[in-house]
Parts: sequence; C-alpha cells; structure tokens
Amino acid sequence: MAEAKAKIVGRHQRVAFMNVATGEAAAANYQRMTGFTQMTNSKNPKEYSRQYVDRESEDTDVVGYSPAISYSFDRHTNTPVHERIAKVHDGELTGSDALVDVVIVDFFSPGTAEGSYVARKRTYAIIPDADGDGTDALIYTGSLKSKSDLEEGTATILDDGKTATYTAPTAS
Repeated sequence: MAEAKAKIVGRHQRVAFMNVATGEAAAANYQRMTGFTQMTNSKNPKEYSRQYVDRESEDTDVVGYSPAISYSFDRHTNTPVHERIAKVHDGELTGSDALVDVVIVDFFSPGTAEGSYVARKRTYAIIPDADGDGTDALIYTGSLKSKSDLEEGTATILDDGKTATYTAPTAS
C-alpha cells in the first residue's frame, strides 16, 4: 500500500463563519468571515504546576483553556459579519448582546457526509479593542473570547461559498 504524500495546509483552508442572526427565535445564519487581515486563534492554556520535594524538576499539567481569536478587519459595507461586530463595537454593547456563535471549518478535513467538512463551533464574546487605525480603510481590531465549550460537528458550504450550515454531533 502506497503511503499518501504529505501536503502543507494553506491558511485559506481554515475558514470561519459567524452566525449573524439576532434574537433567540432567529434561525442560524452562518456567514463567511471575509475581509479579515488577522484571525489568530490562541489557546491560552491554564496550567497547574507544582514541584514535589523528592524531585528536581517541576510537574505541569494543562487543566483548562481560555481560547481567544484576535482579529483585524477592513470595514466593508453590506457585509453581515462586519455589521454584527461593528454594532457591538460602536454601540458598546455588553452581556448577551455581545455574544456570537462562530463555526471554524477545515476544508482540508472531509466530514462523514458527502460535501461536508470537519467543523468546530463555540460561542464567543466580542471584545472590541480599537477602530480607525490606518489611512486607507477603517480598520477594526479586537478579540473573540470563549464563552462556551467547544463542539465538534460538520459543516456544509452552500454553493455561494459565503454561507454554511452547521450540523451538531449526534449523541451516541
């Protein structure tokens, strides 16, 4: 059996989609997060370190995570994701008004159903940082900070390439 050739994964193959629907009764509407110049996922592990008296070195365990995605984007009009973040940012919204669901889709990892991909969903709080940097475009920066546990499911991308449907894992 021939061994599969390793291929590098391009950054463009991991794509984020944000639920831009508002209101508890609204159906999910995952739109592609376009126009971002930065979207870095930091795991921020929480560590428990201790040194036992009978050992020279310290032991460290990971006991949790505090994930955050730092972002920067050139503000565009008629872009639902930009409008959702700008509404929180410009309106200084707080609490549940600043929460969004984001699905990260790995186009390099096919899902179990035809045309689906491995995807991870999490609720994040939008944490605005700054706007107005730059002279060519209105740039918004901030971070999305974890508000829920990570859920791994699958996503199917509609033909427009801009909309995703997320499917949660089935209970076993």
